[in-house]
Amino acid sequence: MIRDLWLIGIGTGSEAHVTIEGMQALRDAAVILLPLKGEEKQALAALRQRIIAASGTGAQVLTFDYPERDPALPYLERVSAWHDEIARRWQAALETTQASGPVALLVWGDPSLYDSTIRIAERLVPRPAIRVLPGITAIQALTAAHAIPLNAVNGPVRITTGRRLRDHGWPEGEDTVVVMLDGECSFQGLDPAGLSIWWGAYLGSADQILCAGPLAEVADRIVELREKARVKHGWIMDTYLLRQS
Repeated sequence: MIRDLWLIGIGTGSEAHVTIEGMQALRDAAVILLPLKGEEKQALAALRQRIIAASGTGAQVLTFDYPERDPALPYLERVSAWHDEIARRWQAALETTQASGPVALLVWGDPSLYDSTIRIAERLVPRPAIRVLPGITAIQALTAAHAIPLNAVNGPVRITTGRRLRDHGWPEGEDTVVVMLDGECSFQGLDPAGLSIWWGAYLGSADQILCAGPLAEVADRIVELREKARVKHGWIMDTYLLRQS
């Protein structure tokens, strides 16, 4: 039974993106849950393991295999079933230990922004006390890497997903859009006139890749860079900002 669950934001996987508070939480945890996502994504587990080692924690590390979504199900049903299975695997992993105390889980990006870890945690029975310790978000890492402000002067910012950009196009009335979770380079479906893009992958790491400029001029370059990097590393985590001039 999990009484206290600590969700620790690790940014885009850089040790430097974990806050001092997050590192202390790792040291104070009794157990750390570590997801394994198959051979192709061993580097993701290795990044988490480096952060755990850097914290100097004495917590017991328990691994679990991450399930895959069922492509045969409708999208929302598919995601719900996937979350149910992840929660079940958390509990199954914890049944193998006699350790008692807080359980920590390292979360990519910000646990409250386009991430479902909190929703998965709420499925646990009984529901634990959830503590969220944010790290540097992918959006912060992106704007810092390009040395740009997130918003135009007095301007709003829309944060959305690649799926919504493909389905609905440019959000009406917005001048700045941040796109996350986009595996299909959905900016290719936009009219590039007047749009600039700031794109980044593996932000904050030694493998960081950046590309920026008028969308009409750099879109193909970004697609090429992204595919080469995905093939090389076996995975990719990227995001981008679009702004109307």
